[in-house]
Amino acid sequence: MSKAAMFAGLVMDENERVVDVAWVGADACYVIDDGDFLRHIDAEYVDRQVLRFFKEQVMAHKDIAVRQMLQLLGKDDIFSKTALEFQLQKMDEMVGEPLPPQAVEMLQGLGFRIQIDYHGDVIDIHMPEEDIGDY
Repeated sequence: MSKAAMFAGLVMDENERVVDVAWVGADACYVIDDGDFLRHIDAEYVDRQVLRFFKEQVMAHKDIAVRQMLQLLGKDDIFSKTALEFQLQKMDEMVGEPLPPQAVEMLQGLGFRIQIDYHGDVIDIHMPEEDIGDY
């Protein structure tokens, strides 16, 4: 169980309502309003699905992603490249670290959102459309 919901403010229910975040003990949950019943979905369960999706997307374009990240960091050495590739391999293990508020605002502004069902299964990830060739 996770102590933070990574994608707070970006997760929506099937009716496209942003879900709240609450804690059951020390464990973060996304809360879906199901009429008169509040369903508490383990945040780690949802966050792992999203991270797995991101990892699959990044790994499909790993060479481009690594090159762009190294360029952003201003690095171009084998050690930085190896460290970055290692971090990408472990991306789906980052559960529990919330996104910075600025990142959430930026993603919201771009139209990024995650849609889950009442069981916490990700049913859609809305991402801004970008052509990978633009980078």
